[in-house]
Formats: sequence, structure tokens, C-alpha cells
Amino acid sequence: MAKRYIWFLVAMMLLTPLGMLAEGTAWGEWGGEELQAVLGYVPQGVAKVGGLWNAWLPDYSLEALGTGTAGGIAGYLLSAIIGSLLSYCIVLLLVKPLVQQSKDRRKV
Repeated sequence: MAKRYIWFLVAMMLLTPLGMLAEGTAWGEWGGEELQAVLGYVPQGVAKVGGLWNAWLPDYSLEALGTGTAGGIAGYLLSAIIGSLLSYCIVLLLVKPLVQQSKDRRKV
């Protein structure tokens, strides 16, 4: 059963470069400029923290491979792999103590 989920996750990772076909920005990835253009103003919270975070892979591209298609595809795949691994590790860190606690309760 777990193997099916792993293969599904791998397939989803391999499909991430399809995002390059979309026009505009991804939902929720707006900066102050995009919000200004769409809403006509920039919310105060966004204006305060807008410059605090710099993406590891800006625009999902790897500069070492250039700004063309190859760099974009590699960036999308790398982002998918990193995001999946981080999500897995976070869930594992949160769930493992709960499973252990449940096992300890059964012993009593």
C-alpha cells in the first residue's frame, strides 16, 4: 500500500514542471507589486515583511543551468523534491511521538 503512495508522489513531482505552462503567478505567491496591480493597494502586513524573505530558488530556476527551460524544469523538480522531503520530515517528527505514546498506552 505504501509503495503506491510513493509512486503517486514521484509522479506528482515529475509533473511539477507543467506549472511552467501557466501564465501569471501561482495562487498565493504574490509580492507587493502583484498585489498593488490586482488590489490597488498593498496590505500593511505584506508591506512590513515583504523584504524579509528571499527564496532559495527564485522563480523556481537554477541560475547554474541558465534562465531557460532546463533551469526552470530543474528548479521545479528540485523544489518538489525539497518540499516533499521537508513535509515528510515534519510529519514524521510530529507523528512518531504520537505513535509511541499510543503504543505505551496499549502496554498498560
